[in-house]
Formats: sequence, C-alpha cells, structure tokens
Amino acid sequence: MKFRPLHDRVVVRRIEGEEKTKGGIIIPDTAKEKPQEGEVIAVGPGARDEAGRINALDVKAGDRVLFGKWSGTEVKIDGQDLLIMKESDIMGVVA
Repeated sequence: MKFRPLHDRVVVRRIEGEEKTKGGIIIPDTAKEKPQEGEVIAVGPGARDEAGRINALDVKAGDRVLFGKWSGTEVKIDGQDLLIMKESDIMGVVA
C-alpha cells in the first residue's frame, strides 16, 4: 500500500462476518450489519504529547481489532474499501 497515516491514525480493513446464522439461515446483503472487527493495515508514528515527544501506538499492522459501529472514515485506496480512524476509536485487540 502506498498510504501512510499520520499521527495517531490507523488504517483498518473490515473483516466480513458470517453469511449464515447458526441455524443455517442465509443472511442477504441488504440485512447485514457492517462488521465491527477488522485487521490493522497501517499505523501512524504516534501522537505528540505536550513536551513534543511522540507516544507510540499500542496497535501494530496485522492486529485484529474491535471498533465502534460508526467509527472511522470510509475510504477507497488501491481498490480496497478501508477505514481510517484514530487509535482511541479502537476498543481492543482480539487475541
């Protein structure tokens, strides 16, 4: 990818959810909710504190993360649908 986020921003690719319910019912595209789980593609260097030092981010490329339903800004980079969000919008890393 030829995109590098700035400051404490993170680029995330949504991980698509299941096509079926546990009971075997197929969910049509119009009824699906946007997934709230994704994979971190790129991270910025970190935010600066009041003294001017850079605080590194806790997430790194390759981490699977959970984020809010309406978090981030949707963008299309190199033909991929991605989200750009601040690290504070990420709720946690899935182990």
